[in-house]
Amino acid sequence: MKMIIRIFSILSLVSSIYFASGQDFCIADPNGPQSPSGYSCKNPDQVTADDFAFSGLATAGNTSNMIKAAVATGFAPAFAGVNGLGVSVARLDLAEGGVVPIHIHSGASEVLIVVEGTIRAGIISSANKLYLKTLQKGEVIVFPQGLLHFALNGGTGPALAFAAFGSSNPGVQLVPHALFANDLPSELVEATTFLSLEEVKRLKGVLGGTNQPSFSFY
Repeated sequence: MKMIIRIFSILSLVSSIYFASGQDFCIADPNGPQSPSGYSCKNPDQVTADDFAFSGLATAGNTSNMIKAAVATGFAPAFAGVNGLGVSVARLDLAEGGVVPIHIHSGASEVLIVVEGTIRAGIISSANKLYLKTLQKGEVIVFPQGLLHFALNGGTGPALAFAAFGSSNPGVQLVPHALFANDLPSELVEATTFLSLEEVKRLKGVLGGTNQPSFSFY
């Protein structure tokens, strides 16, 4: 119970003040238009208690994959009730040896709280300085908006963490996927990363990218 209270306390810290719009809430309508401030509002007459609740973080994710990790997100519009409120949540399951690769959230800062196991978390500043911390059950770390960060299982058993974000849709971009899970010509990736062409093609094969034909870009 204390852990649950702490998670919701973190949510209150990262939340932004809801804009004064003359309405109590704006439940996301996934069928309506989306703007930079969020999704359009569901008709209040159609709102139910279920719109304020979300069960997507209740069960452990499948970690039988390449990174031995699973992330479940409670972002808008899937979690319709957070739309416009400046908050969202996520669940992170890490098997032994699991890792969440280096990534960024362009739209929000993140607070991560460890619920089970040991997690090593790192932040890379814009000056390329690494801040690395080993976290135990009940400990918390903050990832500032837009900075590269990662998390990996630092123990010998499974690890579980929950995250809170300062946006209803913080966005995510995984660096390995940005480089190798796309249709960028392999020669261009080689030139901009200083990796060999063979290694670029290997990583594209692992992550599902395509190896476009050679071309001259000089």
